[in-house]
Amino acid sequence: MLIFKIFRTDEWQSLRNHGETEGAPIDLADGYIHFSTATQAAETAAKHFAGAEELFLVAVEAETLGDDLKWEVSRGDALFPHLYRKLAIADVVWAQPLPLVDGVHQFPAGLEEAAQ
Repeated sequence: MLIFKIFRTDEWQSLRNHGETEGAPIDLADGYIHFSTATQAAETAAKHFAGAEELFLVAVEAETLGDDLKWEVSRGDALFPHLYRKLAIADVVWAQPLPLVDGVHQFPAGLEEAAQ
């Protein structure tokens, strides 16, 4: 199953340049890297990235992260994937821009189906 991380352009470039990241400032503060499932990603974007432009949606295969990935209760009592190690560029399956159109982030068509 694919899980998703939303990065600002500078965070994505840092991962590409350095080959790994400890995540965004909120990840560093919380001690793990926040991810969302396909069904959670749009709400995550609206809640934490409202109005933000120049974002990237990064997909990672959950099964390849092993025991470092924990599913923990978060927003709305839903289970969210949290990574308790650095994210490596080798973990990334794909990444693409997450454009903002009329104030709403435009996720890839079929994201939920493709993530299954």
